[in-house]
Amino acid sequence: MYDTILVPTDGSHVAENAVDHAVELASTYDAEVHALYVVDLDAMDVAVGTEQIDRFKQGDLSDLPELEQRARNATGYVADRAADAGLEVIEAVVAGNPHKRIATYADDHDVDLIVMGSAGRGGVRRMLLGSVAERTLRATDRPVLVVDVREE
Repeated sequence: MYDTILVPTDGSHVAENAVDHAVELASTYDAEVHALYVVDLDAMDVAVGTEQIDRFKQGDLSDLPELEQRARNATGYVADRAADAGLEVIEAVVAGNPHKRIATYADDHDVDLIVMGSAGRGGVRRMLLGSVAERTLRATDRPVLVVDVREE
């Protein structure tokens, strides 16, 4: 049923909460796991040129070592959890609009399921901040499992 599972992550507690679900599903279905970190170029507060943006879009963050380390730590967390379950993970870092890049990655890699976290915001906070999970649901025709960070 699920041969390829994508776990978009930003390294937050919200994203990490979804990893256990993805790893359990991958173990159950003997699925390949992909961990994806998307650098949101719109949210970056640095002056960059067109050439540098092109490199970022390809996942080359060498000009921003702290961001590169954050991305590697985030995808590495997924890889470590999967390794504990005997699974290997393909790690990727890309840049652009998060929900669009997640949807594009899913299409490019024939992903069967996207597993991602949600902060469970509602009301005005959701309207003002938006939701990458909600936008991803609208941007892809792939199944998306949204794992709410709230424990209860």
